[in-house]
Amino acid sequence: MNIDAIIQGISTWALPVLMAIILHEVAHGWVADRLGDNTARFMGRLTLNPIKHIDPIGTILIPVLLLAIGSPFLFGYAKPVPIDFRKLRNPKRDMIWVALAGPATNLLLALLSALVLAITAHLLTSFMWVARPLALMCQASIIINMVLCIFNLIPLPPLDGGRVAVGLLPGPMAYQLSRIEPFGFMIIVLLLVSGVFQSVIGPLIMGSANILINIAL
Repeated sequence: MNIDAIIQGISTWALPVLMAIILHEVAHGWVADRLGDNTARFMGRLTLNPIKHIDPIGTILIPVLLLAIGSPFLFGYAKPVPIDFRKLRNPKRDMIWVALAGPATNLLLALLSALVLAITAHLLTSFMWVARPLALMCQASIIINMVLCIFNLIPLPPLDGGRVAVGLLPGPMAYQLSRIEPFGFMIIVLLLVSGVFQSVIGPLIMGSANILINIAL
């Protein structure tokens, strides 16, 4: 991929990626705040200011590298919003809602992006100079938000799906699953490097994203 293509890709993907990962984390903190844990609000993390959420590796380096190698879809993450589950009014139950808030926000953003894309499609002939870049950003937004939604629902701690599973499983099973969390990131990296995740959830991600894009267009 040449430099011009990389620059064009960054200009298309930068805002959708930032919005997707920042709003994902803010949603966790906002729901936790509503359910009794004010940690995120106290630490100033319930904000859309990207400086508060940017992780140099997950927010910048990984998406740029994936873009540079021509990956079919991007992935990234922000600094996790701090959650103290002990402060939740009903920790085991409320953990589920806090965890689901992130993927649910990404799904909502994908649907909103599809709606904007549908509106933009009707403007292409009259306002091409504005509509085309906006349409490309909407498509990028749909893809990155479906990536974050589906990937985070994998039932493996520390992913959101893992926390949901811990909240739903009976005590002994929940405890055994939660013990995986210290090794969860290593397992995720190994599965990504081996291509297991791409082959298993890649078709689901791109299939759902293409359905929304095709409906919008």
